[in-house]
Amino acid sequence: MKSVPLTAYTRSVAGRNAVKKLRDAGRVPTVIYGGKTASQTLELNQLEIDKLIAHSASENVLVDLAVEGDARPARLALVQEVQHDPITGKVLHIDFHEVSATEKVTISVPLETVGTAQGVKDGGVLEHVLHKVKVRALPADLPVVVEVDVSEMVLGKVLHLGEIPLPAGVEVLGDKNVPVLSIASPRTEAEETPAEGTAGAGEVEMIKEKKDAAAGGAAGAADAKKAGAADAKKAGAKAEKK
Repeated sequence: MKSVPLTAYTRSVAGRNAVKKLRDAGRVPTVIYGGKTASQTLELNQLEIDKLIAHSASENVLVDLAVEGDARPARLALVQEVQHDPITGKVLHIDFHEVSATEKVTISVPLETVGTAQGVKDGGVLEHVLHKVKVRALPADLPVVVEVDVSEMVLGKVLHLGEIPLPAGVEVLGDKNVPVLSIASPRTEAEETPAEGTAGAGEVEMIKEKKDAAAGGAAGAADAKKAGAADAKKAGAKAEKK
């Protein structure tokens, strides 16, 4: 990953109101920590940082951070976290993590596919199981994104974490047997539509309820008929006694 020069300015103000005024003036509050020096609160030019992030493939950005008026040389740092306004998307705050050019660091990198899979041409579906992978390397060797050529992937093919091609000096972290990409076979109409003449569980239940209701109605009618006959017989017996 190539480092980008960036100028920061010392910041002495703190607190919500002071930070709001800072943002209104076109500045972005930031902090840098890590390394062998104490953390330092700084501010950046809003337009400069917006341009930097807009031209980056991801928010994994390596910078040579020089502080104006500071006698120390520029500090190599990775963008650790970027806070955005949830409505406007405007950058509100940035955390930088100072790193050493000679020490390996770990970051999460976006996973992107290149080409059209043969399995997709045959009607399959390319499924992304992972959208980011964790890698470890020296700052200069860190990839901005990890690209995977899927052109040769056929139906049923599964690409695992350990099979991802990586640049020299880059190590992928995690269980190497975890699926990353796969080509799923298309679903057939038979799988999507139940066979003719077969009733679903709900239909069977409804049919059963109708049969029970019909049986109950028939039984009730029979009982009523018997009761009516008995009453008629009793009435006839009483008439004979009179």
